[in-house]
Amino acid sequence: MDMITIFGLLIGFVGIIGGMALEGGHIGSLMQFTAAIIVFGGTAGAVMVSTTKEDLLCGLRLLRLGFGEDDSEDPRKIMAEIVEAAQVARKESILALETRLARFSSPFMKTVFRYVIDGVDPHVIRDTFESKIEVEEENLLAGAKIYTDAGGYSPTIGIIGAVLGLIHVMSNLSDTSKLGSGIAVAFVATIYGVAAANLLFLPLGSKIKRKIKKRMETQHMILEGAIGVLSGLNPFVIEERLRAFVQDDGRGGGKAA
Repeated sequence: MDMITIFGLLIGFVGIIGGMALEGGHIGSLMQFTAAIIVFGGTAGAVMVSTTKEDLLCGLRLLRLGFGEDDSEDPRKIMAEIVEAAQVARKESILALETRLARFSSPFMKTVFRYVIDGVDPHVIRDTFESKIEVEEENLLAGAKIYTDAGGYSPTIGIIGAVLGLIHVMSNLSDTSKLGSGIAVAFVATIYGVAAANLLFLPLGSKIKRKIKKRMETQHMILEGAIGVLSGLNPFVIEERLRAFVQDDGRGGGKAA
C-alpha cells in the first residue's frame, strides 16, 4: 500500500472540509447525490468516448499502481540479484543460472535471463527487449492517460451541473421550496468537478505515470545487467554500471548512458 497516496487524499479532503467547518459551514451541504451523478457519470462517459476499450481496461488495472507498491520491481533488490547471477556465471557458467531462474523476483528478469542462458547474441537481446520495453511503456502510458483526461473533463462537467441546477432554479422561481435545492446542486456540482480533478484524477494520473517510468527504468537496468553477464563482465563492473539506475532510497534513477 502506498501510504503517501492515502495520506495525501486524507489531508487534502480534511483540509478542505475542515476549513469549511471552521467558517461555520455544514458538511451535509456538500452531500448532493444529484451533483455526484452529474459530475462522475458525465466524466466517466467523456473518458469512455475519448479512449479505446484496451486503454480503458489497462487504465483500470493501473489503478492499483497508484495506491500500491510493486515489490517485484524493486531496483535495489533486482540489482543484487543481477550481481549474484554475474558471480555465479563467472565462477561456474551461464548455464548454472538456469536453476536460479525461479528465484528472480521480476518476471521480466526471468524472461531476459532465459535468452542469456540460451546464449542469444547480446545485440539481438538488446534490440528485442528495447522494442518490448518501448511498446509496453507506450501502452501503459495510454492507460494512465484516462486519469489525466478525467481531470480535464470533470471541472467542465461540474460547470454543466451548475448550469443545470440554475436552469432548475429559474424554472421554479414561483416555488420557493425548490430554490434552495437547485442552487445547492449548482454550486456543489462545481465543487465536485474541480475537487475531483485537482485532488484525485490529475495527481493520481501523475503518480501512475511516474511509477510507469520507474518500472521501465528498472527493465532497462535488467537488460543492461543481463547483457553484462552474457558478455562476461566482472560482477563489480556490472554492479557499478547498475548503480546509475538506483538512488539512495532504493528507487530507480535515470537511465545509464
